[in-house]
Amino acid sequence: MRTMIVAELDTEKSNRLIAEGLMPERMGAMLAALKPEAAYFYPAGGHRAFTLVVDLDQESALVTAVEPLWMELGAHVTLTPCMNAEELRAGIDKLTS
Repeated sequence: MRTMIVAELDTEKSNRLIAEGLMPERMGAMLAALKPEAAYFYPAGGHRAFTLVVDLDQESALVTAVEPLWMELGAHVTLTPCMNAEELRAGIDKLTS
């Protein structure tokens, strides 16, 4: 299931990880585990934020994808199922057949 994960990080927790030199390790581990097909990092609402597009093999994978964001980064997380253009075309074709 292709899923868009949008996360706004808690400033205090992320500042602490940066000051302790742990942020590259935590972000690297998350990216290695989730293997996003797209990853974007930006400021949002006065916080550090990012959007990842990941392909989760089953719904239960949401737990392992999101819990570290809440527990380690204090993130506000939004999950949205999404599709690429090819999948959209396939869905539209099913409507007309």
